[in-house]
Amino acid sequence: MQQQQQQQPSTAQQTGYHPQPPAIVTVKDSLYFADMLSWNLLAMKKAHFFASQCQDQEVVQAIEKAGQMHQRHYQKVLSHVQGQNQMQQQQTPLQ
Repeated sequence: MQQQQQQQPSTAQQTGYHPQPPAIVTVKDSLYFADMLSWNLLAMKKAHFFASQCQDQEVVQAIEKAGQMHQRHYQKVLSHVQGQNQMQQQQTPLQ
């Protein structure tokens, strides 16, 4: 009988967490960033619209809070994308 060694997946593979992002952003990654920005922008706009349609101030505050959360997410993704662009520009030699 042959003994088979099972390889244990690394911690990053188990959790899906990577301590540092890869050095290169692929086309697929950039399209996903664009989608995330679009989703958060749309959610932000919808929250603002629906909050303007409400009469109950508690509901308005809850919806505005959700809209602000999407705005923070939008800004966070945007800062990551801009930071990645700056890093790539610094690494690209001028010709």
